[in-house]
Amino acid sequence: MFRVTISGAFDGLDEASRAAVREAGGAAFTEAGSFTFDESLSAFTFRCQVPAGQGDGEAEATRGALAALDAHGHAYRVLRTAVTDMRDIKIRRRRPA
Repeated sequence: MFRVTISGAFDGLDEASRAAVREAGGAAFTEAGSFTFDESLSAFTFRCQVPAGQGDGEAEATRGALAALDAHGHAYRVLRTAVTDMRDIKIRRRRPA
């Protein structure tokens, strides 16, 4: 599983698009993706969870996240992306005392 964060700027949202972005707001990583945004709805952060295939890497994860962002149908510019491969995350459990 990959968690991808895309920071960007919207290009000319109409009122219907503004309402749709507000509905998709949230800070959770989901496969459909969720938005956090500034008050003016010009800048945004899009968080998306992308399933990882056997040989998938950052490029495939980024393409998957951009496809999820495109599915929302809003014009945007990407400023930067960050990809975390959750398979690399190690959980250190506390040992009982």
